[in-house]
Amino acid sequence: MRRALLAWYRANARALPWRDAPSLYKTVVSELMLQQTQVKTALPYFERWMRALPDFAALAAAPETRVLKLWEGLGYYTRARNLHKLARALVAMPAPPRAPEAWRELPGIGPYTAAAITSITYGAPVACVDGNVVRILARLTADATEHRDSSAAAKYFTPLANALVNPRDPGDHNQAMMELGATLCTRAAPQCPRCPLRAHCAAMRAHDAGGPAPEIFPHFAPKKYETQTHPRLWLVRARTTSNPNPNSQAQTKTPALLLHRAAPTARRLAGIHELPTPDHLALNPSDLALRTAPLIATQNRSITRYRITENVHALVLTRHLARQIKTAVAHSGGALQWIPLRDIDQVTLSGPHRRLIQKIQAALLGR
Repeated sequence: MRRALLAWYRANARALPWRDAPSLYKTVVSELMLQQTQVKTALPYFERWMRALPDFAALAAAPETRVLKLWEGLGYYTRARNLHKLARALVAMPAPPRAPEAWRELPGIGPYTAAAITSITYGAPVACVDGNVVRILARLTADATEHRDSSAAAKYFTPLANALVNPRDPGDHNQAMMELGATLCTRAAPQCPRCPLRAHCAAMRAHDAGGPAPEIFPHFAPKKYETQTHPRLWLVRARTTSNPNPNSQAQTKTPALLLHRAAPTARRLAGIHELPTPDHLALNPSDLALRTAPLIATQNRSITRYRITENVHALVLTRHLARQIKTAVAHSGGALQWIPLRDIDQVTLSGPHRRLIQKIQAALLGR
């Protein structure tokens, strides 16, 4: 199985930037980016990141705002903060650790990431077990065990994965398993006839004998999702400013959008800007401004087990509302900020709200 897998990988591996002149830094950055993110999504971020922060020293010296801006749109911003902390920890060490156990003591490094980094960089004979590997092993063994979630499944299959890892080339073995799961042994419509492990696959043998298709493996308990609906507010003001041209007496109106920045200690989206909610502005749901505010956009998003619908309402800045907003901004400790629309690309927004703001601006311009 090892020989077939490696032969296939070396003939078919995708050309990816972290595989071109591989290094510890490239492996670390790519592995953290690829957590809960598809390769095609991560690619432009990785290339931009490497241009801006080419090594651990550059990353360690960068301010957090720069790190988060480069990460903007990838989501799960804790990964970016952990990568930042990791770089600072590594540059303070005489040398990076080589053992998986030592890497697991560092910020943002779990069993899978520690195995990936040390097997690829140092040849540590330890298996990486992610969703791709779970899927392959479940099909190879036709294991019908029902797992609570992906973490439980990874723990269940880790002993088998470690028994199968190629001790002569664990890095390529692990990358081959991940590549196989991403390209052929996919969740839906796996390309079994092209699979290098088809001769070893119990699920395929069972299917050939009249059994169910291999894609029924692995088995997971049904997920329970919680649906939520949240209002968001679109509030733009135009402030009159002097023309910067000293020879001109003209004045211009600069429109600014009110945004809310999550606290640095927030569990999710710490330090990230989004459109505010009525609660952020201390507005009562019965307030006339809210009740009469037109709906201008709706967006669905998912965060862990939550399925969230966000309805954006445009508020008209009356004198009374302006006083309320001014008070809310003054008491927000900097969380509420007026951002000139021309500078909106310079702040770090969550990916969904970046798209939401672009959608609303396009719609308003279209009118």
